Amino acid sequence: MKKYSFKFISSIAIIIFSVFFAFPSLFDLGDHLPNWWSKNKLKLGLDLQGGSQLLLQVETEKAIQEKLAIQTEDIRVELLKADIQPQDLKLVNNIIFVKVNDDEIKKLENLIKENNQLEAEYDKGAAKINFTEQFIREFQSSVILQSLEIIRNRVDEVGTNEPIIQVQGKQRVLVQLPGLENPDRIKSLLGQTAKMNFRMVDEKAMSLLGEKKYFVGSEILEGDDFSVNYIVKKRIGVSGDNLVDANASVDQFNRPIVSIRFDSIGSRKFADLTAKNVGKRFAIVLDKKVISAPVIREAIPSGSAQISGNFSFDSANDLAILLRAGSLPAPISIIEERTVGPSLGQDSINAGVISVIIALSLVLVYMIFIYGKIGLIANFVLIINFLFIIGWLVLFQATLTLPGIAGIALTVGMAVDANVLVFERIREEKILGRSKISSINTGFDQALRAILDANVTTLIAALILFFLGSGPIRGFSITLGLGVVSTILCTMIISRLLINYFYILNPNREIEI
Repeated sequence: MKKYSFKFISSIAIIIFSVFFAFPSLFDLGDHLPNWWSKNKLKLGLDLQGGSQLLLQVETEKAIQEKLAIQTEDIRVELLKADIQPQDLKLVNNIIFVKVNDDEIKKLENLIKENNQLEAEYDKGAAKINFTEQFIREFQSSVILQSLEIIRNRVDEVGTNEPIIQVQGKQRVLVQLPGLENPDRIKSLLGQTAKMNFRMVDEKAMSLLGEKKYFVGSEILEGDDFSVNYIVKKRIGVSGDNLVDANASVDQFNRPIVSIRFDSIGSRKFADLTAKNVGKRFAIVLDKKVISAPVIREAIPSGSAQISGNFSFDSANDLAILLRAGSLPAPISIIEERTVGPSLGQDSINAGVISVIIALSLVLVYMIFIYGKIGLIANFVLIINFLFIIGWLVLFQATLTLPGIAGIALTVGMAVDANVLVFERIREEKILGRSKISSINTGFDQALRAILDANVTTLIAALILFFLGSGPIRGFSITLGLGVVSTILCTMIISRLLINYFYILNPNREIEI
């Protein structure tokens, strides 16, 4: 009996774990369970709960283009510092083209070598400059991860219930919003890059706006309501990157506004900008559109300001969300959208539950019919195995999908295979003339190798599906992998313990298989 103390403790632990984590999900008892217990529930996927799914494409190429544009200006500054006056410096087809005098080409080479992000091809006094392949790969990876975090922040700000946000492939982000039937607001929030900056309005150019004249250092931007265009300085006075907080509120006239606050660097820049330009207009630019162009009445040293414009209460709140979450490092586009109604999700749940119940019931009847009383032990272990899988799904906060239910149904069959292998090996050992306990122990030991071979190969397949698959395929692989581990543990620990106890406590009982 001492030999089985470890198996006894392990079996009790597995049973308690399974009941504790699986019970609240399988039986909806509402307020009858304590809160600390009832909160342990399965997360249902989009296909079971209903909701919306968006597949987003992160335009990393545009982020690289913008990075190259900034690098072009940085090269211009570095050339001037080195007393090099370029004959030509421009960005063409994502390549920085630089032309200098022949006697200055060596200086240009040295400047580029100092920047390990760049590589260049030289032809006489000209150079074609681009980022290195390694930098591009690292930059794209950084853009994807940063975009993922900002998307998560924006979705969380809206208060969506348990969203699923994950990278899919190299340049895509999958956003699943269970329970959300109308994703229009989310789409609007995710579709904006939300790059904000504060720049001075070019008043001289504005007075000549209709004369089709061009002014160096300025550009024409649309107003947010498309009713007026603004000519603003290209030079950014304060960047939105210096924002630390934004909140929607109302002014003294009960009009919606957005209150913003800068960090220490932004506060100094904003104070300097407003002090030097009292009486002039400065433009608040969001994604290449001027949302407001107020007149600076006085210097603002506090680092706090208010944005007013043609806001509704909802649009002011959405703008505050965008600014708090931060700007996306690259534009994103929605390439796929799918909405599942709650009624369809409930139909999927019903179909999945019925399929699992039918499979489980047929297996239970089969085991009793073929193996008699010892089949009852196998059935009990099979039920614990099922609860054990649910418990792990709850503990890992994994999302159960319709393919996941299929994986659980498949696991039921795999668990039966393990028991059949064990029982048949016990039968063979009994025929060879071994004693009851010896037949049981030898049967389990001999069957273990076959069980491991079959289940480990299945586990390898599940791992490959998990790491290389996506969406529904990963949902299937999770339950399949958990089912493999659960089957081995339950069969070799609980089943073995109960069958041995069954015959130890009944020494006159013959093996019935």
